[in-house]
Amino acid sequence: MDLDILHHLGASARAVTRREHEGRPARVVVATRAYNTDAEDLFDALTTAERIPRWFLPISGELRVGGRYQLQGNAGGEVLACEPPRRLKITWEMHGEASWVTVTLSPAAPGWTTLTLEHVAFVPEEFWSQYGPGAVGVGWELGLLGLALYLGAKDAPFDKEAVVAWTMSPSGLDFARGAAKAWGEAAIAAGDDAEAAQAAAKRTAAFYTGGQ
Repeated sequence: MDLDILHHLGASARAVTRREHEGRPARVVVATRAYNTDAEDLFDALTTAERIPRWFLPISGELRVGGRYQLQGNAGGEVLACEPPRRLKITWEMHGEASWVTVTLSPAAPGWTTLTLEHVAFVPEEFWSQYGPGAVGVGWELGLLGLALYLGAKDAPFDKEAVVAWTMSPSGLDFARGAAKAWGEAAIAAGDDAEAAQAAAKRTAAFYTGGQ
């Protein structure tokens, strides 16, 4: 499997902000990417139990507002809002901690839809200092890449296992490193100390690549 990793890294925009959430200071990581499909198809791929495993992870639960979901081997949570084909909001619960993810779809160029994913979390300062926004940002970018490849396959067979295997190939590891570096740059743009943000990005890259 051969992918143009510079193209795919360049296809995502990244932003890092702070805000108050439920009366507490929170970190916000925002990833944006455009997809060559309409909002209805994109929203369906994001919210339909039959389609989510084709590009992401097996999912179980009740995919409705107020229902709870569980991604196999990963996060679970509650569906807080589902407004097709524009907005989905869920809790993202792992290791006893909860955060909040909102996905918004908006029109882009003709035939294209822009997806904006916003992840709000209470992040301990020591964890942010160690890994920065890439801790979640790189993971989301891998998911958004899988979604792009799945939707781009159109009527051709989509080999998810090949994509999973690619993530640990030299090209896939370079993608993770590039994404980690890009999230470090987003942190610097948001006001983080440049040297500290670059060091955190390198630690994040080592985590996602197994130190390779």
